[in-house]
Amino acid sequence: QVQLVESGGGLVQPGGSLRLSCTASGIILSIYTMDWYRQAPEKQRELVARITNGGSTHYAGSVKGRFTISRDNAKNTMYLQMNSLKPEDTALYYCALVAADYWGQGTQVTVSS
Repeated sequence: QVQLVESGGGLVQPGGSLRLSCTASGIILSIYTMDWYRQAPEKQRELVARITNGGSTHYAGSVKGRFTISRDNAKNTMYLQMNSLKPEDTALYYCALVAADYWGQGTQVTVSS
């Protein structure tokens, strides 16, 4: 059974940082392209960052230069380092293996003073 479990969300002030984690069981993350998505209230879910099985990374324009996606193969865990956070980054963040329609339950990130 495949499980993706996100953690690391919370409340942070504008300009602050958070690191999200996505720990997988039942699959080996490193052989797949994995994504971080987010969904803000009353908005559509959007792709934030992607890491391919070859290690290439891609970012939404709104987070480029502020967010970094990475993977620790030994821990079978994917990360999203988020710096210089803005109120508009407030959302529920999900990790996903979209090709197989596997999604985590999400972790809430709230950026507010």
